[in-house]
Amino acid sequence: MKNLLYASAFLMLLAACSQQEAVENPPKREFVSVAGIDPSIKPGDNFFMHVNGIWYDSAKIADDQSGVGSYSFLNIPQKKLLENILEEVSKSKNPAGSIEQKVGDFYASGMDTAAINQRGFEPINPILDEIEAISDLPSLLSFVTDEIKSNSESIISLGISPDAENSSINIAHFSQTGLGLPDRDYYFNTDSSTIAIQKAYLDYVSTLFELTGSETTEAQRNAEKVYEIEKQLAQSHKTRIERRIVKENYHKMSVTELNQKQPTIGWSTMLEQLGLDADSVDVRQPVYYATLDKMLKAVPLSDWKIYVKAHTLDSFAEVLSKPFEDASFDYQKVINGQSTQLTRAQQMVQKVDRQLGFALGQLYVKRYFNEDAKKRVLDLVNNLQKAFESRINQLDWMSDSTKTQAKEKLYAITKKIGYPDEWREYDVTIDPSKYFENVLALRKDQSRYQLDKFGKAPNKLEWGTTPSTVTAYYNPSLNEIVFPAGILQYPYFDLYADDAINYGGIGMVIGHELTHAFDDQGAQYDKDGNVKNWWTAEDYEKFKGKTQQLIERYDTFTVLDSIHVKGAMTIGENTADNGALYIAYEAFKLTEQGQDTTKIDGYTPDQRFCLSIARIWRVKTRDEFLRTYVNTNSHSPAVWRVNGPLMNFDPFYTAFNIQPGDLNYKSEAERIKIW
Repeated sequence: MKNLLYASAFLMLLAACSQQEAVENPPKREFVSVAGIDPSIKPGDNFFMHVNGIWYDSAKIADDQSGVGSYSFLNIPQKKLLENILEEVSKSKNPAGSIEQKVGDFYASGMDTAAINQRGFEPINPILDEIEAISDLPSLLSFVTDEIKSNSESIISLGISPDAENSSINIAHFSQTGLGLPDRDYYFNTDSSTIAIQKAYLDYVSTLFELTGSETTEAQRNAEKVYEIEKQLAQSHKTRIERRIVKENYHKMSVTELNQKQPTIGWSTMLEQLGLDADSVDVRQPVYYATLDKMLKAVPLSDWKIYVKAHTLDSFAEVLSKPFEDASFDYQKVINGQSTQLTRAQQMVQKVDRQLGFALGQLYVKRYFNEDAKKRVLDLVNNLQKAFESRINQLDWMSDSTKTQAKEKLYAITKKIGYPDEWREYDVTIDPSKYFENVLALRKDQSRYQLDKFGKAPNKLEWGTTPSTVTAYYNPSLNEIVFPAGILQYPYFDLYADDAINYGGIGMVIGHELTHAFDDQGAQYDKDGNVKNWWTAEDYEKFKGKTQQLIERYDTFTVLDSIHVKGAMTIGENTADNGALYIAYEAFKLTEQGQDTTKIDGYTPDQRFCLSIARIWRVKTRDEFLRTYVNTNSHSPAVWRVNGPLMNFDPFYTAFNIQPGDLNYKSEAERIKIW
């Protein structure tokens, strides 16, 4: 993620690096995408390519990347900014225990590739010896449980978060897990691209065994045993679509009952070993754990030892010597399509951000974040809430009683912007000469941090993403929306741009996250974050009918060859995209520019609003990445995040004179509107 040749990334980097100058001398910013409009493509045929086509045809994806452009790919230049910070602090003398010392020394330890390569797989040998010493099922499960305390999972997946039916308390949630391929369907699909991924995975696992001393033939047999265990586990997995039904993935069960039903797992022993004094837990996918309990007895212990060894090696492959790192990359590149590994510095930026992200985030915010952006975005959020309330009041399919509940939930949403009010601390000692030990210490600290939440009220000041990340999210359990500093920059937000650009940019993102509170999953939670019905039966049936229309529409959208968007898997994001358009637009209409018709760069305010929407999803990816994305990601591909919602957006038709005969034209009766 580092190609800086395209305009948006360059402007973002330039603005970030000269922030103080920009604050003192606000630039007159031009909307650069206007210059890239492709007049040969009609807006009503393909608005994404009308706005982005010239860029798309010329944009180059770097060899070490799977894509380029906006949204998540803006994290490419972001990581260059983080690299600048890390290079500086790693070479400075910092006070012991300071955040500068921790992130700097961790970065330095990972940059010492000579020492890492010299150690080979020696750092992981004590863990491999533990696996070899496993003599029975209880000791196998004891090892698996200890690995959870090192933030490394194999057959058990544990999370600590609010109880779905009592959001005031954190409980233990156990989810399906155990696979090495991206999704359960990869074990059963027989198309050529999936078969290639299956083969790459088998080769990868086999290589891991060879690198730790197995002969080639033995390593291949071991890989096949691992794959067969995973395939059996995969048969018990719910699909991604099935997991969207919240209530069907919440099963609070007493530990006594679980001990009776699944005696081999040994739930009481496991919970005691984890330090969790629980009399009940949530088993999100019970069929998985029922299957696991049977398989623990049916599969030979020797095969289970091979399986946990493979998953342990996979868990640490990227922090061992270069042969392990290369093996991991060779597998990943079949999935993502990138041909070259990231530079070592960029790999370490990712690892620091992953393991010390809030420490690094503090340094990022101090250096690159403009506090004025936080105030401006809060104004936008408040305006969009008002617009959303207006939209709710206008709904012709919802009763007054449900509208009242919806508005109460809307105004109960907590807003988090820029960075946390309370920073996460890391209780670790970092040694610049011991990379593997640093990684292990940070993993254990992360596990302790999570386990310590058990039985307590949720920390409403906590953030689920680091401040530097280009993303945003809605958390239904806490009924909160979060906009990190990373996304509060061009093309999503520009402190000096006109309202049309900002409401079509960050306004669209804000509206998207607000609508998540009322998508197919968010609608199942009340204003306090509990899974609780607040709808009348008739209203909820109407809501489901409208979402079904959206599912069927998105099922028709082609991505690659015969590959289509999965409407049922992406319904939450598609609902949010479609709702966001109207909410952001109605909020824009509250501004002076929104009520005016004065053109800028030859475009009306409404046209600029729509142009900005197409601009923020300007993305180009490799086909391999896109195939995996469609199968595993809950978002539609970028082109359909633009063209799909605009098909249903009346002001777009007026602004660009969309007419019958245009490829993406829909009659008024065909335009799907939920929120």
